[in-house]
Amino acid sequence: MKRRVLLRLRKGEKQMLELKNISFSVEDEANKKQKEILNNINLTVDEDSFVVITGPNGGGKSTLAKIIMGIEKPSSGSIIYKGQDITELNINERAKLGIGFAFQQPVRFKGLTVRDLLSLAVNKAVDTHELCGYLSEVGLCAADYINREINASLSGGELKRIEIAMLMARGVDFSLFDEPEAGIDLWSFNNLIAVFEKLRDAKHGAVVIISHQERILEIADKLVVVSGGEITAQGPRKDILPELLSNSGACKFYKARRQQS
Repeated sequence: MKRRVLLRLRKGEKQMLELKNISFSVEDEANKKQKEILNNINLTVDEDSFVVITGPNGGGKSTLAKIIMGIEKPSSGSIIYKGQDITELNINERAKLGIGFAFQQPVRFKGLTVRDLLSLAVNKAVDTHELCGYLSEVGLCAADYINREINASLSGGELKRIEIAMLMARGVDFSLFDEPEAGIDLWSFNNLIAVFEKLRDAKHGAVVIISHQERILEIADKLVVVSGGEITAQGPRKDILPELLSNSGACKFYKARRQQS
């Protein structure tokens, strides 16, 4: 795919997150030279937008996610969130600003129940009815889950929906999901798609998803393609997805991902 960037800011839209000239390098242990992972990434995420970042394995997507989270710091460039430079802030400091993260493998907390986690997320006194409301929003029967312990009895799909409920309870303005489809079955994946569609339609903050899945790409407002450490295309889904799937190599890759789901 030729490098293609479509930047459109419609009237009334506000930028929530902006990455300016982000590059990231690590030392190659073999030859002690710097190995470039990301090169001159420029990306904006608008308020209430639903953005999917995709691309081949090893292209730099997960590194980009870690930089947005604050797990890694860029070698150069800056990150602006709601007009504030957050480049030097760590993951906890960014979380306090309203940035939420959901990882590929949700963490299990031995001894804690779903009620405990939601209460911690809300960070204030709330009644059971309100906590159950968050579970209902992600398609879980509150009566069956509110007192469940966070342990191996919960499937990967259940844990991921509980994690989304926690982000909703926190009231974050910006949510980042790193390959949410990883490790879940078809039934759970279908439920997850329904939750993401609800999040997209509600427009209660920006959502960014790192994913290979065609079905997730299909519900995005904006697609960003990262390959070889660079953004090779970005713009509205209707402009980017047909070209992405018509590319011979990419088509095989994304179609295969869809069949696996």
